[in-house]
Amino acid sequence: MKDHVAVYDTTLRDGAQQEGISLSVADKLAALPILDELGVDYIEGGWPGAIPKDTVFFEKASAMSLRHARLVAFGATTKAGCPAREDAQLRGLVDSGARIITVVAKSDPRHVTRALRTDLDENLRMVRDTVDFLTSEGVEVMVDLEHFFDGLSFDPDYGLRVMCEAAHAGARTVIPCDTNGGNLPSQIFQVTQRARQTLDEAGCPDVILGIHTHNDTGCAVANTIAAVEAGARHIQGTVNGYGERTGNANLLTCAANLQLKLGYDVLPEDGLHSLDSVSHRISELVNIAPFAREPYVGQSAFAHKAGLHASAIRIDPDLYQHIDPSLVGNGMRMLVSEMAGKSSIELKAEELGIDLSGVPDAARRLASRVKEREAQGYTYDAADASFELLALEELGRLPRFVRVESWKVTSEEIAEVQGEPFTQSEATVKIHTDRRHIRTAEGNGPVHALDRALRHVMTRDYPVCANFELTDFKVRIIDEERAGTDATIRVLIEMSNGKRTWSTVGIGTDVIEASWEALFEAYWWGLLHSGAKPLLQE
Repeated sequence: MKDHVAVYDTTLRDGAQQEGISLSVADKLAALPILDELGVDYIEGGWPGAIPKDTVFFEKASAMSLRHARLVAFGATTKAGCPAREDAQLRGLVDSGARIITVVAKSDPRHVTRALRTDLDENLRMVRDTVDFLTSEGVEVMVDLEHFFDGLSFDPDYGLRVMCEAAHAGARTVIPCDTNGGNLPSQIFQVTQRARQTLDEAGCPDVILGIHTHNDTGCAVANTIAAVEAGARHIQGTVNGYGERTGNANLLTCAANLQLKLGYDVLPEDGLHSLDSVSHRISELVNIAPFAREPYVGQSAFAHKAGLHASAIRIDPDLYQHIDPSLVGNGMRMLVSEMAGKSSIELKAEELGIDLSGVPDAARRLASRVKEREAQGYTYDAADASFELLALEELGRLPRFVRVESWKVTSEEIAEVQGEPFTQSEATVKIHTDRRHIRTAEGNGPVHALDRALRHVMTRDYPVCANFELTDFKVRIIDEERAGTDATIRVLIEMSNGKRTWSTVGIGTDVIEASWEALFEAYWWGLLHSGAKPLLQE
């Protein structure tokens, strides 16, 4: 194992600058143990003293015990012309109780003269005075060197002077920042290498050099890795790459690459195993759907669709996977489609816990049926639940919970509701279990009304259905030879019971017909996995 690379998580501060993310104090407190479980070295909590919500957060967080991470407060250097000891925002940082403080300093002379409206020497004084004051208060200091890489392309020396000023004043870690995210790996490597050499020559070999990148060129992860290879031993980023504009470096991808590919000591083993879990729990907390194709932790990161892949995977999974997915807490998935062969079906059945042994030609017959149905418009790679129902039906093992007698939906426009035209939908569902049930429900659209009617009528005999919730609904026209209202429609539905989600597919000549099939199968699969006892009397 190579050197340790310290991991600095800034999800709660820099990540929260992403459009659509707004974290309450309670959200931040809930995120702390999740990030700590990952095994990061530092968690940046926000800017106490300047942002009231962050001041409250640090007060409450002080009572929490973290196993791995140390909590960091973020702020800025003292203002121009102001002694650090008299700067109110610096006093707010100290009063937060944080024992580590990161301050951002200008390292691009253009920002010094235009944004701070001061001269270059005064900026050096601000950095020196700030670090000296904070260290005298017993605080460990880190300095983010804002616009460092862009600044050196304008002035090849000034940013290095700012860095050395911070180091000589007592900063433990200095972090060059690609603030605008516009640099490429080769540029990051060269500048980081020069920065490390400059620190060593300045008599600061023990000062840790870090890296903070943004993803505006799509290179944030690559740039972080390039910096480590050039001598950085501290990386900053966010879970899932959250952040302003196109985001920060994805800390999960960086950590996995550095540890699994390059052999650096980054996260504890149990932390690495929790990568997938942490990604999804933080995603849930910030209320942003996980990106299925995210490296290492995405649902599709180790998903295989092609039949040729399946044949090889049956022999050795590593033939088509760059790592064992269990190393990061993920798992392999087989996707069933028209490309599926016997091997794909067998692997998918095994993944779903379906035993095909003892049924002659079961895999071949299922593969043939999948191809036929996908030719009609179904898609099973995005609807595992529908495939499982199809497989159990083919094997004669599918329990029948209900029999559908009929269903219908009507919509009408009510002349005016509060001065505006209003459309009301009504659905009626008739089913049989050990008796006949009829239920009518209204909704703000035909699918909503249908879902409400089906949920109510199913819940009478199967109370668990009350916990099922439609969480996603996708519609697509799939008949390329026909267009508009004359085309074949495919609907994909995602349903949840609060603990797990599942997806089903339906097709039809209209969106209501396709929605009914997908909706009914979603309830069917939910019942199948709830342990409910079928009551249907044929």
